[in-house]
Amino acid sequence: MTGPARDRTWLVASAAALWGTDGLLRKPLSGQLPSATVVFWEHLITVLVLLPWLPAAVRAFRGATGRQRWALVGIGAGASAVATALFTQALRLGDPVTPLVLQKLQPVIALVAAAALLGERLRAGYWLFALPALGGAWLMTFPDPFDVRAHAVTAALLALGAAVIWAIGTALGRLVSIDMSGRDVTVLRFAIGLPAAAIVMTVQGAPVAVTPAQIGPLVALALVPGLLGLGLYYLGLRTTAASRATLAELAFPATAALIGVGVLGATLSATQWLGLVTVAVSVTALGLHEASRSPVVRVASADGVA
Repeated sequence: MTGPARDRTWLVASAAALWGTDGLLRKPLSGQLPSATVVFWEHLITVLVLLPWLPAAVRAFRGATGRQRWALVGIGAGASAVATALFTQALRLGDPVTPLVLQKLQPVIALVAAAALLGERLRAGYWLFALPALGGAWLMTFPDPFDVRAHAVTAALLALGAAVIWAIGTALGRLVSIDMSGRDVTVLRFAIGLPAAAIVMTVQGAPVAVTPAQIGPLVALALVPGLLGLGLYYLGLRTTAASRATLAELAFPATAALIGVGVLGATLSATQWLGLVTVAVSVTALGLHEASRSPVVRVASADGVA
């Protein structure tokens, strides 16, 4: 008889902390290479690592429905290639903390995406968490929230654009995960994203060549906060309660802030720190309520049944 599964909250927290190190690697690279080049190499390196599992993933793609195939293309081309390029450009233009913390808005956006794409309906209580999170995002974006600068707006819009596309990718992932394994979806995400990243790089006229000194950081970026972080996250979720996982994910903004300020030299105003805490608390509270028996913000189906 198999005993109870061991809790792996620490794995979820470790994965979230790895995501927080993204800026440590991506910010310097974004200053040396065009965003499209960085994203192309991320995908190329990841696909090479995942090559042994590619044939099985291709067979799964062939066996999918037409709707699922289009969803996989959206995940690979949009959520993997385009969104990552937008995020990298946001780090290039902005500070190393704000674009990362703004990604915490993904669960807030994902609920709207699920309503639009999957025919679900949001309850009114959703806004009790969404509005504070959006207010915190505003505070995070500007050192002085009453002095709006175009440069900061551009970086924030790029980061939010990435968050929106990643959130849509989450909704599309729910659609395909019904009949496909997480491994196949992950492999196809990067395999489809690779040619999409190549197209973006070609359209922008970005170079494909990188220096030997840049290969190491690119490999680390693709495999540590990228593939390793994703793998640890899904492994941890298998035996971790959603409520604990939501709290463990606070390691993401905490790590991003510590590295940004302590290592990359970012400076945050008092209102930006307030915004960071507001975003983290609002989104965490949203996740806790969604995991409760009487959720305040549970999405409901189109016929009104929760």
